[in-house]
Amino acid sequence: MASPQHTPSTTIDIGIDDAQRKAIADGLSHLLADTYTLYLKTHNYHWNVTGPMFNTLHLMFETQYNELALAVDLIAERIRALGYPAPGSYTQYAKLSVIKESETVPPAMEMIADLVKGQEAVVRTARKMFPHVEAAADEPTADLLTQRMQIHEKTAWMLRSMLQ
Repeated sequence: MASPQHTPSTTIDIGIDDAQRKAIADGLSHLLADTYTLYLKTHNYHWNVTGPMFNTLHLMFETQYNELALAVDLIAERIRALGYPAPGSYTQYAKLSVIKESETVPPAMEMIADLVKGQEAVVRTARKMFPHVEAAADEPTADLLTQRMQIHEKTAWMLRSMLQ
C-alpha cells in the first residue's frame, strides 16, 4: 500500500493571528510605498541637482537613495514573511504613499526641503504602525520600524541642517 503524499503546510503559525498579520502587512505596504517613492524622488534629485552645492548634494543623494534601495527589500521581505504579497507597481505605490512624486526639477534648496518632508513622512508612517505591532508582540517588525525611524530621523536632521 502506497503511503499518502506529504504536502507541506502553507499555514503560517508564528504566534501572530491572521488579522494581526494582515494589519501589520497593510501598514508595511504603506511604509514600502513611502520608501520606494522617496527612493525615486531622491534618485531623481541626484540626477538633476545643479548649483554651487552640486557635488555635495549629488553624493549625499546617492548615499541616501542607495540606503533606500536596500530598505525597500527589507520591508518587502517582512511583508512576505507575514504571508502577504508585497506591492510592487507605481500604481499601487501612488495609492499607498503619502509622498507625492516630483514632476518638476526644483532648485537645490527646494530639493533639500522636499526630501526633509519625505524623510519625516516615512517616520510618521512607521510610527503609526506601533500599536498593531505591539499588540501582536511582533518584535521583528518593531525592530525593522525602529531602525527605519532612526535612519530617516537622522537623514531629515542632516538635510534640515543644510537649510539653516
